[in-house]
Amino acid sequence: MFLHRMRQTLSVFAIVTGGTLAAMPAFAQQGQSAETARVAITGAIDFRNVYMFRGVRQDDTGVIAWPNAEVGVRLHSGNTGLTSARLRVGTWNSVHSGWAGSDGPSGKRWYESDIYATVALGFGNAATLNTTYTTYRSPNKMFTTVKEISVTAAIDRVGIGRAALKPYGLVAFELDTKPGLGQLDGGFKSGRYLELGVSPGYPARRIEIAVPVKVGLSLGNYYELAGKDRKFGYASVAGIVTVPLGGTANSNGWNLHGGVEYELLGDMAKAINNGDGSKTIGSVGVGFSY
Repeated sequence: MFLHRMRQTLSVFAIVTGGTLAAMPAFAQQGQSAETARVAITGAIDFRNVYMFRGVRQDDTGVIAWPNAEVGVRLHSGNTGLTSARLRVGTWNSVHSGWAGSDGPSGKRWYESDIYATVALGFGNAATLNTTYTTYRSPNKMFTTVKEISVTAAIDRVGIGRAALKPYGLVAFELDTKPGLGQLDGGFKSGRYLELGVSPGYPARRIEIAVPVKVGLSLGNYYELAGKDRKFGYASVAGIVTVPLGGTANSNGWNLHGGVEYELLGDMAKAINNGDGSKTIGSVGVGFSY
């Protein structure tokens, strides 16, 4: 009964690699214009074999598609101090043919629909501070609505030569929760989440290679299991390759991207994953930036 209730309340906050570092899929790549243009439109559609959110399994059956789109508006630009300010509004969706979708109890494919808004601040063209509000909904009623606010701090220019480490930290807070409702773990208290990571990237001619590494931790009641909070949620390492379809990896236009991710799971995430302590995820997709 406990695991069933948790399956019914699972939700996602996946990341935009080039945007909030924690708001949309890791393979949704943005061109350089998304950071400098007055108005920028980005988006992607990805296909994958497993949907994990912060180490917690959502579905690993059938075909999973992630269509998403975002509009960004430049509010401010400068040469020193606060060098940029942008407002980003977007939607992220997860469509399933397996257990969480059309082959499951709902009989409907549209598992998740998220709406988010981000205020992104850049400092000295080297660091960013993003604040994001997200509402996670399930059109096929497979989990209760989750509301969350998160803050992400990142440094863009840390590396050696052409390689960049891009370290970041994210703190997220669940809002407007009731016992057993509106939470990732279906627990009794709203959770607080911490994510620390780096996303090393290296441009090889026209191809962009990234090896993101991250760890997800509970700052309080985020990974509840049997009434107790488990501090370690998961650790992840991935390899991502982005190939521009015309131009370069940092320019406007379309791109093809894909990769493989390995996740090592903590006690709570392991329990949701049928007792398995790890998960391997493959993904491929097409993105655009204008």
